[in-house]
Order: sequence, then C-alpha cells, then structure tokens
Amino acid sequence: MKRFMKHISTVALMLNLGVAGIYAQHNPVRMTFSGNGAPNAIDLKHPGTHTAEENVAGIGTLGAFTFRDLRAAATVPQPSSACAGLFFPTVAGGGVFRFQDGSLLKVLITGGGDCIDLVHVMGHCTLTFQITGGTGRFQGVTGGVLTYTETAVPVFFDGSRHDHRNGGDYGNHLRSGRSGPITAFALGGTDVQRRRTCL
Repeated sequence: MKRFMKHISTVALMLNLGVAGIYAQHNPVRMTFSGNGAPNAIDLKHPGTHTAEENVAGIGTLGAFTFRDLRAAATVPQPSSACAGLFFPTVAGGGVFRFQDGSLLKVLITGGGDCIDLVHVMGHCTLTFQITGGTGRFQGVTGGVLTYTETAVPVFFDGSRHDHRNGGDYGNHLRSGRSGPITAFALGGTDVQRRRTCL
C-alpha cells in the first residue's frame, strides 16, 4: 500500500509539472505601466538617429516593477503601412526591468517604433524586445519576447518651443507622459511556472 501511494504521488507530481508547463506556454503575462520619456544625451552611435529614454513604473503578473530603456530612433520619418501619421522606427536599444524583489530582466529591442498622430497630438509606440538575461528569479532566462505598447501625450516642450505640428523636431524637443501594456509569452523555452516567474 505504501509503495502504491508513493507511485500515485509521483504521477500526481509529474501531472502537476506537465500542466504548469502547458499553462506557462499558453497564458501571456500582462503588465501595465505609466511614466515619461524624453531625449537623452547618450550617443548610441547609429547615424541618422537620436537617443530617446523612457522611465516607467507599473504592476502586473510578476509584481511591481520599474523599466528604463535607451533607444536609437530615426530622426527622419519612414513609410509605414501600419501608421497613418509620421513613423519613426527604432534602430537599436535595450532596457532593464527591475522588480520589487531586486530581480532584473534585461532586454534588447528587435523592432518597432513611434507613430506620431499629428491630428490628435499623441504618439503610439510598439516595441518588440528579446529577453537576453536576468538576475535573481530571472537568472539564466533568455530568448523570450516582450511586446511593449504605449500611448504618449505631450507634457511640455523644451525652451526652444518647437511644435512638431509646425515642422519642429518631435523627437528632440518633446517631453511626454506614457502609459500602456506589456505582454509576454514564454521565456526561452523555460518552464516559467516551475521557476516561479510568469513572464
């Protein structure tokens, strides 16, 4: 009887771990945030770009977090079938998520950019991030994908008073407030439920 109970316990554990793996693969994590963005003086060495910085804080499945990214964004708008306004693609960049427990999640930008709606005076940004590593509960996690979507509205322009609606440089003079969701799927094939991370 004791041996039978041990066998049942083993099967139950295997079933539990199997279901956790399936759950992790099919249930995206959602995080929401708000914060700000502005130009940054750091030169990321990509011709025809300026450096933008974002600092946001939020909450989601993984708990409270802050996120900072630096990215090289094109200074000249490019054609885009997904943007009715001016589209400024992101050329390169990366960022770091810091969670309440001190764990870090490092990401690199693999695509996306800003779509500037001149009629409604706001920007819509979608960025795709590749997870490149982490610390704490994210130690050894790589390869997952994050989709970062935000709406940015002007807070103020710098002292030059350039207004992007009148030919000013949107990227170099506008300080903006940002908010939006972040959605993530599996982290590089890692069974995220077993690692107690849900990203």
